[in-house]
Amino acid sequence: MISIQHISKSYKDVQAVRDISFEVQKGELFGLIGPDGAGKTTLMRILMTLLIQDEGKATMNGFDVIKDYKKIRNIVGYMPGRFSLYQDLTVEENLNFFATVFKTTVSENYDLIRDIYIQIEPFKNRLAGKLSGGMKQKLALSCALIHKPEILVLDEPTTGVDAVSRKEFWEMLKKLQEKGITILVSTPYMDEATLCNRVALMQKGKVLNIDTPRKLVENYSRKLYAIKSKEMHRLILDLRSYDKTDTAYAFGEYLHVTGKNDEVEASEFENFLLKKNHTKLQVFDNEPGIEDVFMDLMQE
Repeated sequence: MISIQHISKSYKDVQAVRDISFEVQKGELFGLIGPDGAGKTTLMRILMTLLIQDEGKATMNGFDVIKDYKKIRNIVGYMPGRFSLYQDLTVEENLNFFATVFKTTVSENYDLIRDIYIQIEPFKNRLAGKLSGGMKQKLALSCALIHKPEILVLDEPTTGVDAVSRKEFWEMLKKLQEKGITILVSTPYMDEATLCNRVALMQKGKVLNIDTPRKLVENYSRKLYAIKSKEMHRLILDLRSYDKTDTAYAFGEYLHVTGKNDEVEASEFENFLLKKNHTKLQVFDNEPGIEDVFMDLMQE
């Protein structure tokens, strides 16, 4: 459904995307996972025919992103990172406008957006600019779907919204996937990676790895420890100064720590930290997550 072959794009001296290749299958929910500056938005804008790549080729359902850009715009729904609807139009007016642009009507494709739109329908006469973040998100998704696209491209759709709205949004995406829509979504939130069928972990314009979230975690081969003490700031400084520590990063209320090799035991970290007068110390083996996989790949 989506094919990307050796795509590269630079802005003067900054190479935003570097020789990226992967494919998204029909009906798949595929995630681009990475921090700001990873190249996610640039890649999506190329796929949406809004930027022209310097090198490589990309197709959407067989249509070339350069030669067939008009055809692509008719089969793809797009939610950019910023809320881009008309803020001085009401919810209903925005939806009708986008339906008209694609030469359809709200009633014709209402079945596709019903589950989403009923949540904002009570506010249909409210200006879009006066909506909450979660409501703006649902309106933008409704407008992106109103022409019944085959592919849905969403650029960091949950950034800046509350946890409840994030959960609701991903539930909506799962329902859309069940209807046969292919979805490409980007996010800086590592926990959202587990909700995708496959993910591409990205950093500094490069793809570090592509696989299912489960396989990425299963292939993490390092011994990982979770460590906590009363003085967390001093803890991370001390651990990073320890000659047997390889990496030490903050993950919630704990630090996730790896040794220079897998022969470094938890007891060695514990003894070192006790000598540094750390109190309320906890050191134990820890199961890795996507965040740990990403941080490990960044070291390579």
